[in-house]
Amino acid sequence: MIEARRLHILRAVADHRTVTAAAAALYLTPSAVSQQLTALEQETGHRLVERGAKGVRLTPAGEILLGHTNVVLAQLERAEAELAAYGSGEAGTVTVAAFATGIAQVVAPALARLATTAPGIRIRVRDAEGDASLPMVLDRQVDVAVAVEYRGAPSADDPRLTHVPLYAEPFDAVVPVGHRLADSAEVPLAELAKDSWIGPYPGNPCHDVVVLACESAGFQPRLEHSSDDFRAVVALASADAGVALVPRSALRGMDLSDVVVRPVDGVAPTRRVFAAVRRGAEGHPLIRPVLAALGGAARG
Repeated sequence: MIEARRLHILRAVADHRTVTAAAAALYLTPSAVSQQLTALEQETGHRLVERGAKGVRLTPAGEILLGHTNVVLAQLERAEAELAAYGSGEAGTVTVAAFATGIAQVVAPALARLATTAPGIRIRVRDAEGDASLPMVLDRQVDVAVAVEYRGAPSADDPRLTHVPLYAEPFDAVVPVGHRLADSAEVPLAELAKDSWIGPYPGNPCHDVVVLACESAGFQPRLEHSSDDFRAVVALASADAGVALVPRSALRGMDLSDVVVRPVDGVAPTRRVFAAVRRGAEGHPLIRPVLAALGGAARG
């Protein structure tokens, strides 16, 4: 008989590629993870993982079991949801991980809605970028992630997750007030090819949006300054340190007196924001109202 908790460990190892990283995500010791993997191999009668200098990878038998693992764990999430519904499920705590602008844009308004529509649900919020929040959902550290599409992100048909689209927003060009394009109605990205750039660090989903937009315009941005805080990005642009692309919602409430904000000429780079939960958990009586509140906040 295969134990479900060992399937959680197998998926964590597959996701994180090392025993040490999987152990950290699951709040276990590496030795405990290794012991559980060995026990799982004994239960199945197959070698499931291979260890190498660069980490751990699944064997063909491990890949077969991982496919079934995603189905089994999704069904267990559905079972928990139905049992919670049976027991009313009107009160409890839901943990939501979201990036800073997403918290302001949809999470905080959703909390206000839930205070009226589902007062028994308590929300705990954790600030995390999209590339961090999705693994947190898969590792059961949080229940819901508000994340951004990025290169390498789990796709909408990933068997481990259920995606709920929330909103999409354009990036605007931010240039110093004395910039040669400051008087333009729209900014062609190709004309910024020789400028110094300010942007998020690699790994931040917005970094991918900026780089892909510039690549589509025919150049690689020369990123001289890096910050994941868009207030810092705008402050640097104000100091004539370079140009930037910033999500429109991130500019709200900022001091923009020393910069010029213009839409991008042509097809604007866009970030697409979605909520994600473990597949099968979307029907949970605590999570379902949270997803509905996030969707309502996104629609305004």
